[in-house]
Amino acid sequence: MPSPIRILTAVPICDGHDSAINTINLEFIRHGIEVIYLGYHRSVADIVRAAIQEDVRAIGISSYNGGHIEFFAAVVDLLRKKGADDIKVFGGGGGTITQADAAIMKRKGVGKVFFAGTSLEEMVKFVHQRYGKPRTKRPRPKTRDQELAQKLTEIEDRKKIRNSKFEIRNSRKARVIGFTGPGGAGKTTLIDELVLRFLNQDPKGRIAILSHDPSVVGEGALLGDRATMINSQDDRVFMRSMATRGQAGGLSPATHDCLALLARSNFDYVIIETVGTGQEAMPFQKNGIVDLTVLVMNPDYGSRLQLQKIVMLDLADIVVVNKSDLQRARTAHTEIEQRLEQNRRSQQLIDTVAKRHRDPGVDRLFALISAY
Repeated sequence: MPSPIRILTAVPICDGHDSAINTINLEFIRHGIEVIYLGYHRSVADIVRAAIQEDVRAIGISSYNGGHIEFFAAVVDLLRKKGADDIKVFGGGGGTITQADAAIMKRKGVGKVFFAGTSLEEMVKFVHQRYGKPRTKRPRPKTRDQELAQKLTEIEDRKKIRNSKFEIRNSRKARVIGFTGPGGAGKTTLIDELVLRFLNQDPKGRIAILSHDPSVVGEGALLGDRATMINSQDDRVFMRSMATRGQAGGLSPATHDCLALLARSNFDYVIIETVGTGQEAMPFQKNGIVDLTVLVMNPDYGSRLQLQKIVMLDLADIVVVNKSDLQRARTAHTEIEQRLEQNRRSQQLIDTVAKRHRDPGVDRLFALISAY
């Protein structure tokens, strides 16, 4: 089967209106498109960095605050400067972009501008027709990150990796940390806070994130972890979003091979985040793909009986009770601690509030991971 079309969508800096783009995103995924959503209030550099790392076919920008001619043109120009002008740009802005503006934007390299009243069906049709065909000859990568992104695409699409001028090889194998846990536990926010601490600790260090979201069965996927990443918008952070593409258990069919590539690349840490998992999921037990497993929970997991049935509590090296500022957190800590004692293993239990700036629990977790 042909590989799904991957596009990035975003809202420009100084624009906090994302209701329109969220509606469009959902329509895209219902028609087999994988959408990496970067979120709103995003700069040109953020958008271009994400598009290159995700190796998308196109960038869709929703702009309602004016300045669209300059902003769209800046995205096109930066893609060209980065040697990534095979990534195209389209978008719209309701009533804020005029026909005259659109004509200027087209001359500056924007592929399509949608106006108010355009149907969702027309947008979906445009993406399928314009970006649904296999790419022809691609520009030679200018950087290792560009090459890495293209190789990850080739792995994910089950194609043979071609040779190139860059050697993605490192004598020191990156440490691989796996994060799993139920949806809504705050895994992404916690990872983003750990990334901030790593960047501050090592001014020359690099980190990779392999993040997973579920595919809609037979359709596309909304890959939205980047939208909640703040500290990870840094040139020393390489992030790739992957859809499960029909595989159960929280990972993608291509995860292991993609991880093998990242682990031998120029990174100090590689972090894998699974989709929100349930009682049965054991995503990291096959092939020994991680060095350390972190299970992130929130205090509202239900009764003690539910706690007994969570298999990952038997397997995790570190268990994090995030959102520990909630009312039930102290009780949850005690119950989980008793549950872990039954395993008779050297497991660590840490309480965190990832959304809180300089949270001491996140500091302890970072110290523990660094010392592992």
